Amino acid sequence: MRQSDPILKVEGLSVSFLQYGHGMRQKQLHVVRGLDLSVYEREVVAVVGASGSGKSLLAHAILGLLPYNAHMEGTCSFLGEPLDEARLRKLRGREIVLVPQGVSYLDPLMQVGAQLNGAKRDPDSRRRTRESLARYGLGEEVERMYPFELSGGMARRVMIAAAVRCIPKLVIADEPTPGLNPEAAQRILGHFREIADGGAGVLLITHDLELALAVADRVAVFYAGRTLEEASAADFAREETLRHPYTRALWRAMPQNGFEPAEGVQPDAGKKWEGCPFAPRCPLRDADCAAEPPVREIGDGWARCFHTGLDKGGNGWL
Repeated sequence: MRQSDPILKVEGLSVSFLQYGHGMRQKQLHVVRGLDLSVYEREVVAVVGASGSGKSLLAHAILGLLPYNAHMEGTCSFLGEPLDEARLRKLRGREIVLVPQGVSYLDPLMQVGAQLNGAKRDPDSRRRTRESLARYGLGEEVERMYPFELSGGMARRVMIAAAVRCIPKLVIADEPTPGLNPEAAQRILGHFREIADGGAGVLLITHDLELALAVADRVAVFYAGRTLEEASAADFAREETLRHPYTRALWRAMPQNGFEPAEGVQPDAGKKWEGCPFAPRCPLRDADCAAEPPVREIGDGWARCFHTGLDKGGNGWL
């Protein structure tokens, strides 16, 4: 049974950017809209979506790392209490950690051991660093290596070791596997599964649905800045147990399910639209889709759609 409060709860999160157009004319680009999400202890929640859907902004918004021209609405709470700026400063890098998208976050002029130890040189700190590296299959020699001497997989394991060295309660992994071969990517994601099994909550942000399903408990499907469906990983075993037409299109696009791409493209970030953003590409679209779609709960998941649970002939899916 779940605890009463999730480790992380995001409600009504919207992120927009103020930009200048022609001359001094200003415009507001709405990139993330009305996002709801929760992560519980011992759980991996994957946020899956195509590039440009606003996934990485979710990580930056939670951590309070948005750029100066960003405007955020909605609330984020950690262990039942609001995440304001003062609380984030205390938690960030300790109880809430980020495993970033790029290995460029490692200092190229500093040895790995020094980066994990910080300013500490005492024997206990060095011992804990070696234990952190060993946990991810990295030997003591890695302490003395510089980032340019690491392979891509090694560098990502170093970043995970650095992030979890302080035993956080929430790990946010932002696209942690780009550029890795499938075997190395699976090993990296397996480490996040181990972190969750050890008691933490993990928010995994990725474009790779197939890899996410190997480790996730729940999947939030992101499209054009909105969550269109939240489903258990088990629901992806069959197309019939998925709720939103876009989620079903993702399922059909997986290699083992026919590798069938959906027609059309995702709207550009910040583009104004009314109703469901997937409607122009949806085989079930009708006049209703021009309005704000309702959130409908089915089983242990939900979808934001007028036609949730219907196939093209109007027959029930579930």
